[in-house]
Amino acid sequence: MIRAGAMAAALALFAGTVAAECRQALALGLDVSGSVDAREYRLQMDGVATALNAQDVREKLMLMPAAPVRVMVFEWSGPADQAVVVPWTVIDSAAALDGVIAALRATQRRDASPGTALGVAMSEGERHLRAQDDCWKRTLDLSGDGKSNLGPRPRDMRARLERSGITINALVIGVDDPDMGDIRQAEIAELSSYFRAEVVLGPDAFVQTAIGFTDYARAMTQKLIRELEGLVLSRL
Repeated sequence: MIRAGAMAAALALFAGTVAAECRQALALGLDVSGSVDAREYRLQMDGVATALNAQDVREKLMLMPAAPVRVMVFEWSGPADQAVVVPWTVIDSAAALDGVIAALRATQRRDASPGTALGVAMSEGERHLRAQDDCWKRTLDLSGDGKSNLGPRPRDMRARLERSGITINALVIGVDDPDMGDIRQAEIAELSSYFRAEVVLGPDAFVQTAIGFTDYARAMTQKLIRELEGLVLSRL
């Protein structure tokens, strides 16, 4: 395994030969549809903040200051309900990252449609990423706890986005009820299969699972580490 110091040195040398000023654009789309209650909304927002503040994630975000990661966060629910929570932010310092974390923790829930327009969320994420075409990689992270029930079908939207050059990963959230036991595990497996078949896009795309919203911070941390680490290793 490559040591952190050796990796940083290799990246520093590589930076001098690459014109791009951004190694990854990362858009996080958070599900705030009617199936997400006030407690789960807070767990989701704070979970992203906790994940971004995890030591391994912070280190990977800061690994190459000459070509930093850009991050933005938006909420999605019904076809006409997408809202930016954190605009595109260049993570080129600890202060910049701390600002994103603080904004997430301070965000309060707004009124939105109870529907789940997953296809629209995919389109909205691609629209945000389209403006970041100078980045080496552009990734859309979509969190969701259910299937689409409004708007264009995710499978149709994925087909439209196949040549967009973006990667779409998913974080599937199970029901927050440990008493459901095996039923909960079966529902998570079924929803994961749905996102894998209909939503994720790209040769290295994947589905991460959270066993309920109380597990969201852990799952998001693992997801960010995998995404950021995969990009770094592919450039060495």
